[in-house]
Amino acid sequence: MSRRHRYETTTTWTGDRGRGTADYRAYDRSFETAAPGRPALSGSSDPGFRGDPARWNPELLLVAALSQCHLLWYLHLCAVGGVTVTAYEDAAAGVMVETEDGGGRFEEVVLRPAVTVGDASTVAQAEALHATASARCFIASSVNFPVRHEPRVVAA
Repeated sequence: MSRRHRYETTTTWTGDRGRGTADYRAYDRSFETAAPGRPALSGSSDPGFRGDPARWNPELLLVAALSQCHLLWYLHLCAVGGVTVTAYEDAAAGVMVETEDGGGRFEEVVLRPAVTVGDASTVAQAEALHATASARCFIASSVNFPVRHEPRVVAA
């Protein structure tokens, strides 16, 4: 049986400097995104698009969402598969290209999880579970660009 899940957020633009969007340089790209029961997330556009480099931007959030989704699926699969993970860190990176019309699209995201497992005999299984995690990740299944994986698994 399939179940439907609904996610709701509120995003509020906070960048009016008093002139609204009177011209391209008249406003900040700052915003706050909130969801019930969670702290607000301060965001902006990418610094290349006049954004605040100290704030999260949508492109970073997309790469982070792919990394987080993979992590959570991977840990679940390891737990139910008898692989004890003791450390996990992913250095994810995405490449976006701008198009002639001013738009753009992601070409790919590469996840580079560095995983430590407790037992050397489970390294091969731990490596293989990345493919299953990738196939099950809700976010990766929803994007129209490749999400590649370059995992490294070592025993403690």
